[in-house]
Amino acid sequence: MRHRKHTLVIAGAAATTLLLAACGGGDSSDDAGSNGGGGGEGKTMRVALNQTEEHPSYIALDNFGAYLEENTDGWGIDVFPNETLGAQAEALQLVSDGSVDMAIVSGTQLENLNEDFVVFNLPRVFDDVEHQMSVIHDPEITGELYSSLEESNNFTVLGGFTQGARSVYTDAPVETPADLAGQKIRVQESDLHIAMAEALGGAGTPMAYGELYTGLQSGVVDAAENNEVSYFTQRHYEVAPYFSYTNHLVGLDYMIINTDLLESMSEEDRAAFDEGWTAAHQEHTQLWADATQEAIEGAEAGGATFSEVDDAAFAEPLEALASEFITTDSQQTLYDAARAAAR
Repeated sequence: MRHRKHTLVIAGAAATTLLLAACGGGDSSDDAGSNGGGGGEGKTMRVALNQTEEHPSYIALDNFGAYLEENTDGWGIDVFPNETLGAQAEALQLVSDGSVDMAIVSGTQLENLNEDFVVFNLPRVFDDVEHQMSVIHDPEITGELYSSLEESNNFTVLGGFTQGARSVYTDAPVETPADLAGQKIRVQESDLHIAMAEALGGAGTPMAYGELYTGLQSGVVDAAENNEVSYFTQRHYEVAPYFSYTNHLVGLDYMIINTDLLESMSEEDRAAFDEGWTAAHQEHTQLWADATQEAIEGAEAGGATFSEVDDAAFAEPLEALASEFITTDSQQTLYDAARAAAR
């Protein structure tokens, strides 16, 4: 069997602010605001993350912090995993007001603030992880998009971490969209994801991620779509033992930072910060590739079967979603640039 190894709301904010104060946090102006953009000593930046300490995102960010401590004048990172600082929507607001310095948030969160971010959430916009990383870290493509929320929301997008290629898993192998006819596919609550499930051949059924195992087990849903790492770590292979490589979407998380804080860095520290961030997302990509291969092997040991699909049968309906969800010239420009980078 050939396997593909993929390279790798504000409610509650007051309580989170109290937690930050207890952790030594607070108004970042005491630490960095006095720099006035001219530099000076840095601070230990608080980063909100919804993953565990074992996840590639945590490891890469932790190493990013070590790099900053060695190469800047007092800057560092303190990563708060497991949604300690709140869910992504709340963390996004906290970065905006400066209570939290940075956060990892999904593409759908930013799409709610600027609809142009929908482009990088589209199925088949990226061929694979390597293509995705080359696009989202190319300032010629993303420069205006990543700065578009600075004035309105006071945060800057730095780039992102991959979520890997997502495929379908169910209780029988899938080769064409016809094999998913009548199947209820668990998706995230999004018009785009519901349409994506229909393009795959099934019916999109929004469901909380934490309910998916029992949903598959009980038949509330017939299938789901995700990457191999989630498939294995959540033990979904026990209730949906066939993982079929539709590779319909390469998922993406973004790193955002409070704009005022970013602009407070000295020129030298900003250069080191940018170098450290580049090393972090490159390390994350390799860690993701390693975790993906380990997940495949672990799921197979647990009885899962991984198989290829008739890719051409899925290509047309998935790629057609671009014409449905791209509604502005700026979105079309982003999409065309992303696709051109693949060639």
